[in-house]
Amino acid sequence: MGKTANAKHALTPAAAIDRLEAIYAGSCAALARALDRYLATRKAPTSKDRAGFRYPLLRVECRHVGPAGRTRRAFAKFQRPGVYATTVTHPRHFRKYLLEQLEPLVVEYDAEITVDVSAQEIPYPYVLERVEDIGRTGVTASELARHFPTPLLSLVGDEVADGQLEVPEGESRPLALFDAVRVDYSLRRLVHYTGSDWHNVQQWILLTNYHRYVDQFVRWGLARLEQGGPYESLVLPGGAEVRRGCASTVANEMIAASPWHRFQMPAYHLTAREKEGVTLVNIGVGPSNAKNITDHLAVLRPNCWLMVGHCGGLRQSQQIGDYVLAHAYLRQDGILDSLVPPDVPIPALAEVQIALQDAAALVTGEKAETLKQRLRTGTVVTNDDRNWELRYTQERRRINLSRAIAVDMESGTVAANGYRLRVPYGTLLCVSDKPLHGEIKLPGAANAFYERAVTEHLQIGLATLDLLRERRDTLHSRKLRSFDEPPFR
Repeated sequence: MGKTANAKHALTPAAAIDRLEAIYAGSCAALARALDRYLATRKAPTSKDRAGFRYPLLRVECRHVGPAGRTRRAFAKFQRPGVYATTVTHPRHFRKYLLEQLEPLVVEYDAEITVDVSAQEIPYPYVLERVEDIGRTGVTASELARHFPTPLLSLVGDEVADGQLEVPEGESRPLALFDAVRVDYSLRRLVHYTGSDWHNVQQWILLTNYHRYVDQFVRWGLARLEQGGPYESLVLPGGAEVRRGCASTVANEMIAASPWHRFQMPAYHLTAREKEGVTLVNIGVGPSNAKNITDHLAVLRPNCWLMVGHCGGLRQSQQIGDYVLAHAYLRQDGILDSLVPPDVPIPALAEVQIALQDAAALVTGEKAETLKQRLRTGTVVTNDDRNWELRYTQERRRINLSRAIAVDMESGTVAANGYRLRVPYGTLLCVSDKPLHGEIKLPGAANAFYERAVTEHLQIGLATLDLLRERRDTLHSRKLRSFDEPPFR
């Protein structure tokens, strides 16, 4: 297609997103009508009907890439001229993100944007949640699958993020890391695992492996709502929402009634405008959980996630309640080895490291040598075996060679998946035991100092997010970009 014909149909970023919203809304409505009709009459959709069940397609064409501009921005860049495309889901929710990606491409590269209907059908479970209605009609899932588009694992994958996608000559290149079916797959998984609507996930995320942090986060969130400020509500697992101005007795009743125990990784959301609040997810124990939740959170393109959990201190000089700021990981979790081999270094992100250290000084009131006595920077061993101590004679040499100062089961996985999926990451752990020095976890072993450390630790994590909000222009590091990176962050 020539320049003149293309320019005729090119859209502004805002108009393109309007068009995406219109196509997506129309497709969802058509799918809902067809399903309602089938449940009432058993009349299956025709091929013409199914042509209306499709995701919108966003296409961006770059005709020329000049000398690399001097910008610190790590996204919205073209590596080469060509046509880039992706299917899009929930464009209204992602509107701000899409504008942030598209506007620089138009301004700096004179890129041309077009929007059309794609060939990819929207699976009906991603649009409709009518299990009870469907069950009452006697219609089975297998029956619906014969007539309506269903999720197909063959269409869901991370080939773009993992650098495994081979683009045939003449076809469009990926515009984003995740297409619509991959995003929708993860959005449904988030609801399943966290027990809350994915719409409530905020752009600033804390991950923890201990429920004490949840208790402190809820208390802190309620206090913030009482004080006013940017936060609007605290959303609990199960969907209950404590709004600003809610009476404390009512809020406490809602918190007590929250069915958090029904969900594998319950999430709590302190919401603010434009998703600028904080989400805390208790991911539990182990690298499988850590990879699982970050695989799914990544499709929402959060600004960062931080691991604030417990670890075993490996140095005699450490005390229970001390902090560990991870600057490297000895990855023995095993779960990402085929995607990010252990010999690939996971770089510490200076922007996050500095914010974590600044926040620790701010919260503790300690500086310089005094702070160093409680906050140690070093390597964290992330293990896939909680009982690694039982093979200490085998582990000792590797721990010694790594100069590790702490051991846990999640941090290396969280960081490696952040590196893999281009989400800025960081780790600040709290020493809960010293397995090499006789201070092991036993019932009732926690002392008052340890209790104080949990509260203070969470405050440091939250203060870090505040600092990163202020410094967001430098947060999305170029360290995370590959040589053949899609234009979108």
